[in-house]
Amino acid sequence: MKRTVKSHASLAYLDEDFLESDAARPVRILAEYLAPLETFRREQIHDTIVFFGSARIASDGPLGRYYEDARTLARLVTTWSKGLPTGSKRYVVCSGGGPGIMEAANRGASEAAGITIGLNIGLPHEQRPNPWITRELSFEFRYFFMRKLWFAYLARALVAFPGGFGTLDELMEVLTLQQTGKLNRKTRILLYGSTYWREIVNFDALVKHGMISPEDLALFTFADDPEAAISLLQGWLKPEPEAGTPDLPSSRAPDTED
Repeated sequence: MKRTVKSHASLAYLDEDFLESDAARPVRILAEYLAPLETFRREQIHDTIVFFGSARIASDGPLGRYYEDARTLARLVTTWSKGLPTGSKRYVVCSGGGPGIMEAANRGASEAAGITIGLNIGLPHEQRPNPWITRELSFEFRYFFMRKLWFAYLARALVAFPGGFGTLDELMEVLTLQQTGKLNRKTRILLYGSTYWREIVNFDALVKHGMISPEDLALFTFADDPEAAISLLQGWLKPEPEAGTPDLPSSRAPDTED
């Protein structure tokens, strides 16, 4: 009688110990590229408007007006985008998925009965996804650089509200990509709250000391109220012919270097 021998080995891609190991780091990185790509293809997300800003700004706090302005602007963006005559979902509001300005953006888009994306990141003090993100479009990232890739990959515009190190990091990343021509298409950058941004970053001093060129100041524009911001975005982002989804060779969606 033949005896059946059961194997105790598991498939490598089902082995949790292996997937958490240093050796599997390339697998984890690749997964954080392919999984969002497949979701955006399936959900027909063509491009996004990304909201950056502090997780520390609460609606009832001293800077609460920025929370309410982000909420209002996201609602205006979503209402406008839903009325565009295209098949794919255009100019979808995307945030970092956490509290503060991120929550306000997702909340405003949700209140306009639109879909909205959250690119959350696992942190030591645990940043939980806010409840306003569309369930199918809520992502959790291990790596900051892969999260930032997805901020840039589909973005047609970026709205940076007041924020700290994280916001500055994300903003400067996109400004650098624009300045150095590493994006295949123009991503409009809107700095919301001119008083804050002019105090935090002395752009004129950078020009004065020769660290950036005078023309680099044209990479961004200031806005101080939701109505002015939506007017600028609508002027910049005129409806274009349908252009496919991000995983198709004919798509114009991928905007980072190969």
